[in-house]
Amino acid sequence: MLRAALLAGCAVVPSLAHAQALSVQDAAALRSELEALKAQMQALQARLDKAESGAASAAASAQSATTTAQKAVELANKAGSAPTIKFKGAPEISDGKGWSFKPRGRLLFDAAVVDAPRGIVDRGLGFSNEVRRARLGVEGTIPGGFGYKFEADIATGDAELTDAFLDYKRGGLTVTVGQHNTFQGLEELSSSNDTSFIERAAFTDAFGFERRLGVSAQYQAGPVLAQAGLFTDNAADLSNDENNGVGGDLRLVYAPMLGHSQLHFGVSGHWRDLGDAVTNVRYRQRPLVHTTDTRFIDTNSLGGATKETGYGAEAAVIAGRFHAAGEAFWQTVRRTGAADPTFFGGSVEAGWFLTDDTRSYKGGMFKSMKVKHPLGSGGIGAVQVNARYDRLDLSDGAVIGGVQDGYMASLIWTPVDHIRFMLNYAHMDYTNATVVNAINGDRSYGVDTLAARAQLSF
Repeated sequence: MLRAALLAGCAVVPSLAHAQALSVQDAAALRSELEALKAQMQALQARLDKAESGAASAAASAQSATTTAQKAVELANKAGSAPTIKFKGAPEISDGKGWSFKPRGRLLFDAAVVDAPRGIVDRGLGFSNEVRRARLGVEGTIPGGFGYKFEADIATGDAELTDAFLDYKRGGLTVTVGQHNTFQGLEELSSSNDTSFIERAAFTDAFGFERRLGVSAQYQAGPVLAQAGLFTDNAADLSNDENNGVGGDLRLVYAPMLGHSQLHFGVSGHWRDLGDAVTNVRYRQRPLVHTTDTRFIDTNSLGGATKETGYGAEAAVIAGRFHAAGEAFWQTVRRTGAADPTFFGGSVEAGWFLTDDTRSYKGGMFKSMKVKHPLGSGGIGAVQVNARYDRLDLSDGAVIGGVQDGYMASLIWTPVDHIRFMLNYAHMDYTNATVVNAINGDRSYGVDTLAARAQLSF
């Protein structure tokens, strides 16, 4: 535009010169002005040439930057598609597109002493020890919202299937198919890695709580959790083709926050048709340790059994270092040609961390805690003390299986995440204990146990 304007100006000046006669002085002045104008035009032309050269250079630089950015994006995409590894007790491999794989396992070594009155002769008393659990497995996710878990226990020398299932998650919904837990209650659903005592409450073992093959669904919306499932039997028992037992389980949980405290309230219902392969049931229990096979309370075989019905209630609170939990469960056996006895089990406990730690909770169960000040990183780990009252009543009507009242204390040291050491003491008062363990006909007496555990989990 500047160039066009200057050219137009130059065209006007000669026209004016021809329009009238000029004096010598005016002609000299006009020539001087034209020279000055020519110099300005040359200067402007130089500036225009420089601007055009700069624009071309800028355009070239922009193109180069665009190419570099495109290459960076391509490299980032390639890097994003490469597997990543995170360490969560064991390496977890993920491709960022939905696939993941993680080995998992646990080792629990127990030792215990059972001290019973001298009149009881049983070689299973005194000192005993065992590998309580030795599990190894894998878990992970699959694109589309699917997940899997497979784990077996080899503590007894033979592989025993524990979890083996495929699940699907979408929002708050989880659908599970395979062998898994049957929504029995708070402590049974919480991992054995995270319980307050070496063994769970006595009723959970006495009433035969176990994983079973089936299909289940659960849905969580805020503090409300609903769980339901249909199950057959434990995978190990399904080798008998006559086993056609089937059951259903339902559990409802309300777990709100009250300030900084986590509350938990739950109820559950359980029904099981024993089918053709089972006609007798038996309920009994060890003295709150698993290292001995001695049972001081035992219903013996209950014939004519056709169905089992159970009802449970549970409550818990976690408030900083403090926690408390309690459960109650009623188990009824339906029988043909005999009365239908109802047995009871329950426990209540409270615990306190001596260190600045707290129990973890998620999805209607206790979860693995995170040590705030691990050993070796300026702290001593987490130290917790717990107390519990545990009751199991296996007597009703004509069935006299006995009553076990347990008074328990535990000390737990978790030096770092995934490692735990436990020390348990329990005193049990027995009423109507088994006849085989009677003392000169007296079936009421006390038994003490002291147990310890070393634990690794990942």
